[in-house]
Amino acid sequence: MPEEALASGGLDLPEGMPEETPKKGIIVPIGEPTVMVRNLSVHYRVPTSERGTGGLKSRLGWSRNVTVKAVRNVTFVARSGESIGVVGHNGSGKSTLLRVIAGLETPTRGTVLATATPSFLGVNAALMPEMSGLANVRLGLLAMGKTPREVREAIPDVVELAGLGDSIHLPMKTYSSGMGARLRFAIAASARPEILLIDEALATGDAATKERSEARMAEIRREAGTIFLVSHAAQTIEEMCTRAIWLHKGEMVLDGPAYETARAYRWWAWNVSKGEHEKAEKLLHDARAQLRLTHVAPHDSTSKRYISRHRRNL
Repeated sequence: MPEEALASGGLDLPEGMPEETPKKGIIVPIGEPTVMVRNLSVHYRVPTSERGTGGLKSRLGWSRNVTVKAVRNVTFVARSGESIGVVGHNGSGKSTLLRVIAGLETPTRGTVLATATPSFLGVNAALMPEMSGLANVRLGLLAMGKTPREVREAIPDVVELAGLGDSIHLPMKTYSSGMGARLRFAIAASARPEILLIDEALATGDAATKERSEARMAEIRREAGTIFLVSHAAQTIEEMCTRAIWLHKGEMVLDGPAYETARAYRWWAWNVSKGEHEKAEKLLHDARAQLRLTHVAPHDSTSKRYISRHRRNL
């Protein structure tokens, strides 16, 4: 079994944080590891219009390439029963991390192991815009490997969870982004996947939709599933997750209880938005100081039950 040490105690919240009703967050039984991420880094070479100093290309005004470090040496272990929120500003590496876990991108360095193939649900999950919502439900369930009989049995539950009413019979191209996100979540969650990755697909929706989504996520957790949820809304992470990872410029800042970690991130982001950059930098430094690193053994005795998400296993 991999050795690990996660931040399990309470985090010291920044002085001056507006008082709120104390919360403990969601507490659930935690099982065996389902995803192990070890020393993960993702770098891109991309063109830039910024003028360089020196060199023939610079003198001629040609563009040059720079290295973007989207994810930097991230390590953690996820277990069955956990809902792990991933928070951070735009460009912090949240979506890249999920895509690598899903196997949709190959890391520059590092290893991702999982006990099952994750089900990835993103805002751009492919659905057919000319087809009705109901037809897309059938198509999506068949694509997940369900038999025609299983599809017929699952459709009522998916339609109820999506909560689109009569709009389920209209073409997808008439849907708002929120309606499309609700339908994608309903389709993906119907499979009760062992590992579910959600990238911003729950960012919109009314109170009833939010309640149905929370209930379904709780069902997946109870059935020993693991959920990753990327969201710009830290409050969503507080309310729907058991644990949170805060990324900043690709690096892990905090990994701990969802309510406390997301609240610390919100306080940092609030100071950034108010132009309090010196205070925000101190909050970032203090948060990093509280991070408890996870150790994942490279040659674990139980590794045969895990599948590498990429051909490269560095």
